[in-house]
Amino acid sequence: MRLHVLAVGRLRAGAPERRLFDDWQARFDRTGRSVGLGPLIEREVEPKAAGAAAEAEALGRAIPPDALTVALDERGRVLSSPDFAARLAAWRDEGRTDAAFLIGGADGLRADLRDRADLVLSFGPMVWPHMLARAMLAEQIYRAATLLAGLPYHRT
Repeated sequence: MRLHVLAVGRLRAGAPERRLFDDWQARFDRTGRSVGLGPLIEREVEPKAAGAAAEAEALGRAIPPDALTVALDERGRVLSSPDFAARLAAWRDEGRTDAAFLIGGADGLRADLRDRADLVLSFGPMVWPHMLARAMLAEQIYRAATLLAGLPYHRT
């Protein structure tokens, strides 16, 4: 199952968040294959116009056809790492070929985009910068792959 991170904005080359995302992405791409996950594909969207409506439209266009969608939002459901791994495994086992994780810009996702997602996921009640949330998501995706592969990373 291919995993797509669709995010508003660009991570600058050399920025700490860029280095973190790239590291977790590379680790996942090596580990995920053994458990039927991957690759992890990042798509940065930059709408031509400013505002939440333009961001939502650009994200909506970036979602692969028939992809399951996961919206990241502080009002979403909090899952433990093992529960997140189990969710990915269940989608994979159901034959889903693509899952798209949506990360909005500085103001988050528009309600209509969030409401039509298959899952609204939260990293907790705190609000995280959208650039950091992208790196955190990549780490949790890698962690899920290690859990499913029975590797010891998740205990560190």
